[in-house]
Amino acid sequence: MGAKVLRILKKNLLAIITIAISMGVLLYFLFTTDGITALGHLAFSLRWEWLLVTLGAMVGGWLLETYVLGVFCKHLYPEWKFSQSFHIAMTGLLYSALTPFATGGQPMQMYSMSKMGVDTGKAGSIVAMKTLVYQAIMVIYAMVMVVFRLGYFQQNVSNFSFVTVIGLVTNGSFILGVTLFMLSEKATDRFLRFLLRNLYRVHLCRHPVAKYKKIHGQMEMFHDSAKTMGTSFKVYLKSGFFTVVQITLAGLIPYFIYRSFNLPLNMDATIFTMLAAQTFVTMVSAFIPLPGSSGGAEGSFYLFFGTFFGPTIIPAILLWRLVTYYANILFGCLTNLVGRAVGIERK
Repeated sequence: MGAKVLRILKKNLLAIITIAISMGVLLYFLFTTDGITALGHLAFSLRWEWLLVTLGAMVGGWLLETYVLGVFCKHLYPEWKFSQSFHIAMTGLLYSALTPFATGGQPMQMYSMSKMGVDTGKAGSIVAMKTLVYQAIMVIYAMVMVVFRLGYFQQNVSNFSFVTVIGLVTNGSFILGVTLFMLSEKATDRFLRFLLRNLYRVHLCRHPVAKYKKIHGQMEMFHDSAKTMGTSFKVYLKSGFFTVVQITLAGLIPYFIYRSFNLPLNMDATIFTMLAAQTFVTMVSAFIPLPGSSGGAEGSFYLFFGTFFGPTIIPAILLWRLVTYYANILFGCLTNLVGRAVGIERK
């Protein structure tokens, strides 16, 4: 019995460490502030209808993730089923939550798809193009939010401009590079060599050859994936539209939490401002090299939403993480177990 438990612990060590770190951060916030007191007061004033809306947004996000993935899958496999897409989507959310920089989600999605009989190259194309569409939409979405709410966040969030510029430049440069690579592989390759060579000369890049191989390999993967996926305008238009809906729904969760706390509405706590704040939180969290962006996610939420929630910010962080992070782990595990039980991954 002891040996069996030990094997289970070793097999799930990464998940255990990840959850322990994230829970540790939340408990730190709760017990080093007046979070426990605020949580007790909230228990008697919660508006349960808005809490249900929050949970509905969580489930809606899963369904939209499933649908967008299914758009790409059905393009290459017309007989593809919704249940297969849901299994793959939840697998991606689970392993993205358990690995640093969310790096484990995509490989595990490709692995699960291959177990369903999907060609490895096509599985890679589906995951790569969906990722590219999501990243591109997220960058454009964030830019729009910056344009409309730049003044407000510059006044209310310290170092906002620095954080935002770094996030937009980093993500935008990658999207632009991939797009140019698809249009002209040779020209982009020459520019990449030129850029890394000069960065090395001014001591801003220590290993230019290794950097070149890594960046070139990533761009080539997207280039090959685009060839496999084809140039179907309908596929990219449909996936892009529902990705916008998905990002918007995820961005509205803090607003729904705010309403569930029965807090007063004012000129600052508008639905659009909170939507913008959540978009920036997502961008900032992406740079945290810990599973689930532990610490960084909570800290950035505190930074951007502290002015809205005031003394209830800690309970807000707790509920937000439960809905957007821990629920992905819990239901991702359940989906994987059920999928294996009914043989959804078997060829």
